[in-house]
Amino acid sequence: MRAARFHEHGGPEVLTVDDVDSPEPGYGEVVVDVRAIGVNPVDTYFREGAYPVPSLPFTPGSDLAGVVDAVGEGVDRFVPGDRVFGTGLGNGMHGTYAEEVAAPAEFLATLPEGASFEDGAALSLVGMTAWQALVAHANLEPAELALVHGGNGGVGHVAIQLAETMGARVLTTANPEYRDRLESLGAETVFDYGRSDLTDAVQQVGAPEVIVDTRMDEYMQFDADVAAQGARVVCLGNSTEQAGLSAVGAAKSKDVRFQFMTMYNTPDKAAVLARLGDLLARGEVVPEVERTYSLDEAGEAQRAVLEDSFLGKLVITP
Repeated sequence: MRAARFHEHGGPEVLTVDDVDSPEPGYGEVVVDVRAIGVNPVDTYFREGAYPVPSLPFTPGSDLAGVVDAVGEGVDRFVPGDRVFGTGLGNGMHGTYAEEVAAPAEFLATLPEGASFEDGAALSLVGMTAWQALVAHANLEPAELALVHGGNGGVGHVAIQLAETMGARVLTTANPEYRDRLESLGAETVFDYGRSDLTDAVQQVGAPEVIVDTRMDEYMQFDADVAAQGARVVCLGNSTEQAGLSAVGAAKSKDVRFQFMTMYNTPDKAAVLARLGDLLARGEVVPEVERTYSLDEAGEAQRAVLEDSFLGKLVITP
């Protein structure tokens, strides 16, 4: 089979497509015939060396959707031929940029009939991240005001849909060219993140009780300033180096709680994926797939996920 791997850390050009042995399922694993792979910024962090990998060469990738080809001992939830989607690979184990992948069964759920493989792969990581942020950590309630930063991003555009279907009012910051599309996904107000009066503009609408922040290094002070009394701010970004401690005073005066999280810590990935699958089947949370790439174009997909402006997700179809 073919897999996109890097033999050394570096830029997108270090990804090469190699012929490798097909995997065998270990205990608790299934082998998936991969039909679609989600592309995420986190995939690039492993390639660049910012996140550790167990050995080189290494296959990156967290998300997949496909058909079960074989099951290992201890697996009773799946049989060959089942359609599945999942996430959580590529961190401490080889990832999903391959034609076949051995995946822990606990990282997978059934992909609903009628849902495309591209949608399943695109939803997995960002959907689980949005779920953990809004449901597990923020305990978002109906009629609360939620602010989602980066609404046109992978996590952002799914978080908007999830918050809206939970009954919340949703505000978002985003590139203004995506305003109409984000409003159609459930955003009540879309703010140009580049406007100089952003704090005043948000405060005129209301004080968010829940904030999902994908760029905490830039917006932590802003979050503290606009947050409601007792607000919950869930931080997904990579760095707090620029944020410093300047936001502490404003946050302390309102009893604002900051929660830092990573999707990889989700305790029951299969359960969350099953819920997301139900929402996908009902058309309530559906990822936007901006572009698809071949496995040979994996390097270009990784470049684009960091550098290009788009709404939604990029997907590889091996």
